Amino acid sequence: MRFVPHIATAACFVAALAGASVARAQEPDATQRSAQEQDARKKLDAVRGQIKALTEQQQATAGERGEAARALREKELALAAVAKDVRAFDEKLAAQQARLDQLNRRRSELEGVLKSQREALAALLRSAYALGHDEELKLLLQQDDVATIARVLAYHRYFQRAQVGQIDKLIGDLKQLADLQESIKAATAELAATRDAQAVEAAKLETERAGRAALVDTIDAKLKDQGTRIAALGKDEAALSQLLERLRDVFADIPKQISGEEPFAATRGRLAWPLQGRVVTAFGAADESGRRSSGLLLAAKTGSAVHAISHGRVAFADWLRGYGLMIIVDHGDGYLSLYGCNETLLKDVGDWVNAGETIATSGASGGQKAPGLYFELRVKGQPTDPRGWLR
Repeated sequence: MRFVPHIATAACFVAALAGASVARAQEPDATQRSAQEQDARKKLDAVRGQIKALTEQQQATAGERGEAARALREKELALAAVAKDVRAFDEKLAAQQARLDQLNRRRSELEGVLKSQREALAALLRSAYALGHDEELKLLLQQDDVATIARVLAYHRYFQRAQVGQIDKLIGDLKQLADLQESIKAATAELAATRDAQAVEAAKLETERAGRAALVDTIDAKLKDQGTRIAALGKDEAALSQLLERLRDVFADIPKQISGEEPFAATRGRLAWPLQGRVVTAFGAADESGRRSSGLLLAAKTGSAVHAISHGRVAFADWLRGYGLMIIVDHGDGYLSLYGCNETLLKDVGDWVNAGETIATSGASGGQKAPGLYFELRVKGQPTDPRGWLR
């Protein structure tokens, strides 16, 4: 078919090219994207600096200057660092074990292929042996018809090519198997080394946990009555409220990276629990200080995964008196979720988190006797009963 240009078609084509050029001009190039990323990083570093300053101001209050709180904070931060290292080793071990399993499966598959190839090659060799030497000449002499001779020669050459092909494939797969064996050997050695390192860190973690328990016992012995202990280590709700007020607009100048998320208010009654555990202290019930609890205290084994209840951005991740290692997630529109008493924090200020993502591991930081998770939900700075939001 001969192509005949049409004026309207050409005009549309030019317009499309012009539109594409405009679209490309509107898209940021690599240099612009790099500059935007650097600017965002600078803003985030500035925000982290502000929050660090806020935390230091919190620690400089009269309560934080107390010897007991200061010693407990240092010990629990050291414990958190070791626990984070152990978790990293656990994840590395899991990845290495998965790779080793994959290599072993590939080896089993390859060994099965090699077995089939050996059997096929053996059949070809037996056929060649049955024909004997000078088989081409014998085949030619046994035929009278020229067409038959040509066909016989073609079959014979095909047979030879099949032999060579089978042998080449076998040699290639044998080399692949040898390389695979070396990879398995290296992966096994790497796994063993990681296990040894993980064992060392695990022993260090147990030592840190024992040291922390001994420190808590020492503090309890010094602070003989409950009132004195609460004054030294108890929750400072006023300080927390002040911190939340100052964190309110901390990310106001950093644009949201992910759009289209369901508004937090629309998820009421459908949010997953941060972890599965018995409610030790309910919202509004009296806590150990005798005051009305602003959140839930959930029982949990040490090291249990703590999950974000919804999409958001980490606004705070540090140690607070009475709350221990605390992580606060900003869900936008004035909604904040707070996760306290953790053994270690796995996210940093400015990190985006998704619903269900692991953000911390549970513990007994903040002077708690039993491991668990302290969980709060705040709406425009005011605590609300989380149970109305959780499914």
